[in-house]
Amino acid sequence: MPMWKQDTDLDRVNAWNANTLAVPLGIRITSDLDDFVQGTLPVDARTHQPFGLLHGGASVALAETLGSLAANLCCTPGREVAVGLEINANHLRAVRDGTVTGTARPLHVGRSTQVWEIRIVDAPGRLVCVSRLTCAIVPQTPAAGP
Repeated sequence: MPMWKQDTDLDRVNAWNANTLAVPLGIRITSDLDDFVQGTLPVDARTHQPFGLLHGGASVALAETLGSLAANLCCTPGREVAVGLEINANHLRAVRDGTVTGTARPLHVGRSTQVWEIRIVDAPGRLVCVSRLTCAIVPQTPAAGP
């Protein structure tokens, strides 16, 4: 049974990222199944660090984008939104080019907090980064949320 409380149409979900950091980095949501969100990040000049490797901050941006999106899909529209409290990441493998794919899965979806694990892999499926995002669930104000 799906855990989402909102419509997960990919075009709608990707539109949430308009005018955000996701656009210049090339982050794209690619899957929104019953209990996870998946997206991609290109590894190119936009996301490299000075030595030509995937920048750790770009991996964290992908992780937070996916985890925050998933957390907000679990919120009641018009009533509450998820906001990041803490994120951490362990960078395990260098990537020079191609595309990495992140998958956000819930560890805890509660009334006031959520915890998401985001695993980022390279094209052959090798683990590149593992991240954990904790979100607070807060009342939605007129200017907040998708």
